[in-house]
Amino acid sequence: MKNIDVVVVTEDRYLNPTEINDYNKNVLLEDRLVIEALEKQGLKADRKSWSDTSFNWSSTKYILFRSTWDYFDRYSEFENWLGKVTSETILLNSANTIQWNIDKHYLLDLQEKGIPVCETHFIEKGTITSLLELHQKLGWKKTVLKPCISGAARHTYKLDLNNLDKHENIFQKLIANEAMMLQPFQENIVTKGEYSFMVMNGKYTHAVLKIAKPGDFRVQDDFGGSVHIHEATPEEKTFAEKAVLACPELPMYARVDVIIDNNNNLAISEVELIEPELWFRNHHEAATVLAKGIKKLIA
Repeated sequence: MKNIDVVVVTEDRYLNPTEINDYNKNVLLEDRLVIEALEKQGLKADRKSWSDTSFNWSSTKYILFRSTWDYFDRYSEFENWLGKVTSETILLNSANTIQWNIDKHYLLDLQEKGIPVCETHFIEKGTITSLLELHQKLGWKKTVLKPCISGAARHTYKLDLNNLDKHENIFQKLIANEAMMLQPFQENIVTKGEYSFMVMNGKYTHAVLKIAKPGDFRVQDDFGGSVHIHEATPEEKTFAEKAVLACPELPMYARVDVIIDNNNNLAISEVELIEPELWFRNHHEAATVLAKGIKKLIA
């Protein structure tokens, strides 16, 4: 018996945090805004940690991913859980979308559909190579190395021809266990930042600009980056919506991360479809748009 319409999923750290700080407050606020928006649509909503083994996941019609930000550190466990709940209920975004989006190889699919993405060289698990060999082959002098399955800048390194030896050992350990990606360093990420465009049900709702702290290139607030409200141009709105429409199926929600590349063109750095921060606190109406889309599914 499905007695809950939507369960908003988080992780253990954010379910009932004992230490309340600004970061936790934002997580709790964002999830509360979503739940309130769902309830205003007449839907019964609850909030659970994805790793709660005591909860009967078949009791809910839909699972809505929000702040499951430990999944890439517990990937095997998360993957097993996904396989289980997929047979018991419906995931939002869908299980197919999550499986497609969890690995950054999806950038190749977008590129094949004509969506401009950041130039990327993929290094498959078990490849026998070195950082020096890769840089010589590609002709890149400054790069960023990161895993294909990751988040929160896990194992993300800024490289140049002077520090390759320093990172060679960690690179060899990583590539033995997982696929990696190498990208030319995008100079504008430092001077202009990275834009995040929120798209609900295929339509742009709002945007933010993320800027790294002085001396860093990582825009995440985990590393001291700052977030600013951004008024998207018509070109930017269209760009973000086209990127979402190029996905294998239309996601219920998406965050399209975009930079100005080294050629001064808009380029996708990521399309986040699993558990992106969506800054509902900056634009409450977007939570309502999301809830209305879910209401249509249930109706």
